[in-house]
Amino acid sequence: MVRAFERRPIDDDVLDRVLDAARRVPSAGNSQGVDLLVIDDPERYWSMTFPAGREGFRWQGLFDAPVLVVPIVDPEAYSRRYSEPDKASTGLGDVDAWTVPYWWVDGGMAVQNLLLAAVDEGLGALLFGIFEHEPAVLAAFGVPPGRRALGVVALGHPAPDEPGQSAARHRRTLEETVHRGRW
Repeated sequence: MVRAFERRPIDDDVLDRVLDAARRVPSAGNSQGVDLLVIDDPERYWSMTFPAGREGFRWQGLFDAPVLVVPIVDPEAYSRRYSEPDKASTGLGDVDAWTVPYWWVDGGMAVQNLLLAAVDEGLGALLFGIFEHEPAVLAAFGVPPGRRALGVVALGHPAPDEPGQSAARHRRTLEETVHRGRW
């Protein structure tokens, strides 16, 4: 995760390849309920989420990212898809019937592909939370009602950066993480 960016723009062809990688993820029932809101004027986003100023924010280089991508999920796309004849017998034609909301799973896969494609293209990227600003941001950018944002991905050419405090945390070993045959 990169928290400091150069101010130079991303080539349109490069950006399209990164976005296309995010588009080409598996999707429950091929529901395709993930959209990508591309904000190529990040100041519009930052003025909404940091209206009182940015002086005290630790990661000043984040504000230099030339592109922000907001992955948006549409839970109703899944209920519509699972109401179609070939899926109706699953009983998942209502959003509340999903014990695991696959719109979040599919959205997470889209974000992961976007992050990996960005690195492959020599870019830096950072997924960060939108939190309490979600309703205002979605409304300001004309996102249809009922959609949800997973967060925001900053994209750009990486600038010199320092790792966050979380980077020093112990990473669980393979043996601590993998349970073969039983827990």
